[in-house]
Amino acid sequence: MKSHIGILLAFIGLLIAFISCNSHNAVSPYEDILSRPPYAGLTDSIRQNPADPDLYYRRGVLLLKNNNNPPALADLRKAWSLNQKEVYAIAISNILLDGKPDSAISFLQQALKFLPSSVPLHINLIQAYANQQKPEEALTICNETLQQHPDQVGVLMMKSDLLEMKNDSLGSIRALEQAYLFAPFNEDLCYNLAFKYAQGKNPKALQLCDSLLINDTAERKGEPYYFKGVYYSNINDMTKALDYFNKAIQYDYTFLDAYMDKGKIFYDQKKYSEAGKVFQLALKVSASYADAYFWLGKCQEALGQKDEAKLNYERAFGLDKSLTEAKEAADKLNTQ
Repeated sequence: MKSHIGILLAFIGLLIAFISCNSHNAVSPYEDILSRPPYAGLTDSIRQNPADPDLYYRRGVLLLKNNNNPPALADLRKAWSLNQKEVYAIAISNILLDGKPDSAISFLQQALKFLPSSVPLHINLIQAYANQQKPEEALTICNETLQQHPDQVGVLMMKSDLLEMKNDSLGSIRALEQAYLFAPFNEDLCYNLAFKYAQGKNPKALQLCDSLLINDTAERKGEPYYFKGVYYSNINDMTKALDYFNKAIQYDYTFLDAYMDKGKIFYDQKKYSEAGKVFQLALKVSASYADAYFWLGKCQEALGQKDEAKLNYERAFGLDKSLTEAKEAADKLNTQ
């Protein structure tokens, strides 16, 4: 009887060892990919050290670089399950943000329980809510993050965008002004703030653009001149507006917005031939720019060139189906 029990215990021990061995060497659904270069070396290391999270992370990053997202996500999740490091959570949430905002929100909420002070994870959660068109939830996370980290320029810029989504232009500008105090040389921030000032007819646009031009000693970019043009256009000083749009184009001949705004001024002044030439120049910069075809068509229609206008309206709508004005204009010419 004792010998039977001994045999049974030995069998159970072997079975446990077999199961344990198999659990460490479980076949991945991505085994075919993982067993080939450039992943094979890391895969062998993982077999030998299955509890090392960094090996999964390194293989996951390599998979991600080669656009193998599903196995990359599996590896990164495994790394996170072994060790709740911020870098693992950031990598996972970055993948989920691209097409799976619901999953990103769920994961980030859990990850922040382990890493409540992580700014990158808060930023990704803000972005996930924004991707879901949930500005209120995103703003809540912005404000919570800024209470702990008031100097986070990226969060302030995201807050500005979210407030703009809610049509709170003043709040949007205030957030950018606060960010500007911390990062007065951040180009994207300065451009965003200057454009908002210009749109709001705020003369601070001119001061900010002047400071941008003073600091731009090498490249001489067109944006500061363009923002000045927008400001003067909005206060109805078209002479100065045209002057600054021309300067923007002079420093950057590919500046499509400057061409378009310049052409629209000529159109509003009923200088249809001059306006048409400007829109044609825009099309030389980008032959697939739907707005330029639409406005060129408007100029041609005003000049009585109905066949040419109809063709350009159709081109505009063909390139951008949201330009329903172009389709309506073409249909109207068809009935005449």
